[in-house]
Amino acid sequence: MLEAIDLRKRYDEIKALDGFSLRVEPGEIVGLVGHNGAGKTTFVEMVSGLIQPDSGTVLVDGQPPAKARDLVGMSPQHIALYKPLTVREHLSLFGSLAGLRGAALANAIDELVTLMQLTSFLDRQAGYLSGGQQRRTQAATALIHGPRLLLLDEPTAGADPETRQALLDVVKQRAAEGAAIVYTTHYLTELTELQATIAVASKGRIIARGSSAELLGSLPGQVRVRCATEEFHVSTTDPTTTLLELLEKAPRPVESVELNNPTLDDLYRSLVASDVD
Repeated sequence: MLEAIDLRKRYDEIKALDGFSLRVEPGEIVGLVGHNGAGKTTFVEMVSGLIQPDSGTVLVDGQPPAKARDLVGMSPQHIALYKPLTVREHLSLFGSLAGLRGAALANAIDELVTLMQLTSFLDRQAGYLSGGQQRRTQAATALIHGPRLLLLDEPTAGADPETRQALLDVVKQRAAEGAAIVYTTHYLTELTELQATIAVASKGRIIARGSSAELLGSLPGQVRVRCATEEFHVSTTDPTTTLLELLEKAPRPVESVELNNPTLDDLYRSLVASDVD
């Protein structure tokens, strides 16, 4: 559905993208993670057609972004709503721009109002919405036309728990219906809930790509056994076996046991640390 090959983009001396390549299949959620300046937002804007690469190729369902705009829904990192318009007017506007008319538009609005929990402020102007309500509205404008490719750039940044959960539920539903989804976030626990595959960006390129299990498999976990007179703390790629071995040799009584498998945060720290010039 989405194929980006060797994308490069420079702003004066800054390399925003430097050989960035990524493929996203229909029904797949790709969690795009990386520190600020890693190239995530530049990539999202390039796929949406807002900016052009200096070199490289972007294809959405085999077409360049300029010819595939009806296939793409984008929720940018920063709130981009029209303050005088109500939530309902936003949905109608963005749905109409995507080609929805009449009953199809009305049905799409009704569905999203329920899914994104917009009913209580549907006829309120955007300028009077809370931060969480604005986040839900902005995400709904990206979802209104049922895009085959969904680009969500930090969609829950600063959002309340209700907004976060509503959005995650809709993202999972749309992926189950076959949409390809790029989801950039600093909240790595969200990617676990979404069962997303992971793409780690650093210095304008992807430095790791795969499922959580694949990427975490080589990282050590931590085992800690505390006894009355001694404490054992071991890093290991097989925490369960290591724990059993420690328990065999630990003096009694054993006061506490901790077994921690590697997390996505550990993965990110490890990869970025290894990508230092």
